[in-house]
Amino acid sequence: MPLTPLAPSAPPTVPRPAPRRPWRRVLLAGLLALLLLGGAYYLRHQVQMNRYARRAWATLTKGGLTGREKTPLLAGFSVHGIDVSAYQGRIDWPEVARNKVRFAFIKASEGATLRDARFARNWREARAAGVLCGAYHYFQPNRDGKIQADLFAHTVPLAPGDLPPVLDVEAANFHDVAVLRREVARWLRLVEAHYGVRPILYSNHSFYQRHLAGHFDDYPLWLAHYEVERPTLPRSKWIIWQHSDEAYVPGIRGVVDFNVFQGSFAALQALRVPAAPQPAGALQPAARHEKNRPARRSH
Repeated sequence: MPLTPLAPSAPPTVPRPAPRRPWRRVLLAGLLALLLLGGAYYLRHQVQMNRYARRAWATLTKGGLTGREKTPLLAGFSVHGIDVSAYQGRIDWPEVARNKVRFAFIKASEGATLRDARFARNWREARAAGVLCGAYHYFQPNRDGKIQADLFAHTVPLAPGDLPPVLDVEAANFHDVAVLRREVARWLRLVEAHYGVRPILYSNHSFYQRHLAGHFDDYPLWLAHYEVERPTLPRSKWIIWQHSDEAYVPGIRGVVDFNVFQGSFAALQALRVPAAPQPAGALQPAARHEKNRPARRSH
């Protein structure tokens, strides 16, 4: 029987390569960049973002913060105070004063150009409410210390009876710690000469220990140290302790930094900006008035 020739077999089918989709790579790269930028922004502004998150959560779950929430005063201290900035929004200072807040440090400026938007209002209303006030500058390590001192001096009208100026040093965006210390020292020196009172240095515990300890011991220290029973630094090293950044004080709608002064209220008052000394032989206003008054005639 003759063999039937086989039909030629079809060539094997080669699967087509999947079409390239470069937009996926672009999308992934964009998402990664947004994630990195978001993480960097959060690290820089985490305190403020956490406050906004807590406020949003309270709004969703409780109808919002009322401004009447209250954190108990820290036991063992008699002089309590707060520090505020524009992030606290509008503050009812008489209500704050009624809740045993004896002193407040108010943010005035930051870096070389930034003035706190609520400084003037807070400064005026806190003093009117009888709260002992001081002002602080947030130091940017990458800006010249003299320029930052000039900004503070042109922003803050410290007068006799106010608390000393404060330099807040905690920003870690610097490359040379020696340059940081030099510019911090310049700010402190210029501001002391301008107001006639030694400034207070503020920093958190870890930053102070790594970068500032032993270099500014002549300046009073305001120390931030949270979630500890007492600061680990000896009491002789600090005068004010910021023991919480999540406290509630009636009159403030949201959280605020809570502080205690190590000593009596009279000791805190002793730190205030002194009155300008009178030149030798100068007449006091009342005495000058008496000298220029005509002699009273006897009857």
